[in-house]
Amino acid sequence: MSYFAAALVALLAAESLMVAGWGFPNAPIGAPATLLLVHLVVLGWLSLLLCGALFQFVPVLIARPLHSATLPLPALVLLLGGLAALLAGFLGLNGTNAAALPFFPIASTLLAAGFSLVLWNLGRTLWAARPLGLPARFVAVGLLGLAATVAIGITFALVLAGDATTPAALRIFAYGLPIHIVAGLGGWLTLTAMGVSYRLLAMFMLAPELDRPSTRAVLRFGAWALGVAVLGGTTAIVLKQGSAPVFIAAGVLGLLTVILYARDIAHLYRARKRRVIELNSRMAAAAVGSLVLAALLIVVLGSMGALARHAGAVVFLIAFGWLSGLGLAKLYKIVPFLTWLECYGPVLGKASTPRVQDLVAEQHARKWFGLYFIAAWAATAALFLDSAWAFRVAAAMLLVGTTGIVVQLVRARRLDDVPASARFPAGSMRPPLILSLTRSH
Repeated sequence: MSYFAAALVALLAAESLMVAGWGFPNAPIGAPATLLLVHLVVLGWLSLLLCGALFQFVPVLIARPLHSATLPLPALVLLLGGLAALLAGFLGLNGTNAAALPFFPIASTLLAAGFSLVLWNLGRTLWAARPLGLPARFVAVGLLGLAATVAIGITFALVLAGDATTPAALRIFAYGLPIHIVAGLGGWLTLTAMGVSYRLLAMFMLAPELDRPSTRAVLRFGAWALGVAVLGGTTAIVLKQGSAPVFIAAGVLGLLTVILYARDIAHLYRARKRRVIELNSRMAAAAVGSLVLAALLIVVLGSMGALARHAGAVVFLIAFGWLSGLGLAKLYKIVPFLTWLECYGPVLGKASTPRVQDLVAEQHARKWFGLYFIAAWAATAALFLDSAWAFRVAAAMLLVGTTGIVVQLVRARRLDDVPASARFPAGSMRPPLILSLTRSH
């Protein structure tokens, strides 16, 4: 819950900055203000969200306890410290921060340490459970994407600080941004989200677990796309060769990954036993639709030679329509589920307890999710139209929608929507708002 709380604060802060006109499209994509905003979203929101989810659900994927229940806390402290230092470094580049502290080396050290603890803890957990099931293998490949993303990001930070001056580091700094984006958004965030979504959607919709040839092909094509982009792209840059063929090949593999994944998710919805789909699953479908739309846009824009011009709009759709939309949708189920376990787990079989679904009021949350997705798609359209003022209006709608969703999550955590007479049967526990201790028994 602490990871989720920190992530949601970062999301609300990023959306507030967009409303205020901070970063792209009011500043160039490579401007310090835009870089600050991007890393607040990708590190502060999406990565913390996914780390928190993995600490909870990797044990579910492999039916084994987490390697260490104590490492998530120091990892969170290190990641938050590294994020703060990184943002301060970008503020310094923007002329806002006049302090002489070496923020980029500090950020590199703290983020490397924090993500190393994450990789060690999850990696040891997965290693002990070999051979891995299909969803867990997605997570394993995603963790490789995280390692690549962190390594390239540290190289960027050290070059910005003037501490890395080798020709290879300078070339990666000059030409490696597409690799950094693919490794982060495509490998770490998207492949991991795909693997987790296979299990969560099947579990929450009472659908059969997928282990179809198409599902294995999603993993295979996704892993190949990540490997071609990261290893092939880095090699081409260091050897001073053209990287365009590498990214075209990775793009084709990535497109196949998305198409097959969308088919699998459609099959899950058709094969479900739960006839009435809960709100979180309906909103997950909207997020997957955003991913498919982004893939189609990449194909169309690439064929027209306009992908570079509209890259910001496509990345925004992936970050907010697909990844953030899926994250918020699943949080709307995960938070009540964890709260239900903490509160009513001690009295199961001893007293009458509410259902997990009784902890939420979908009729109230529905309008906030609807506003969120409409705003995300409207903001993407505004970026395509190069309209900065329309983007800020859409960002304001996005902020309102997100705030409404967060309020619903807080209400679920506080059990506000459970009737008072059934809220706390004898022996139940009132869970803390933002702290949920991992138990390894």
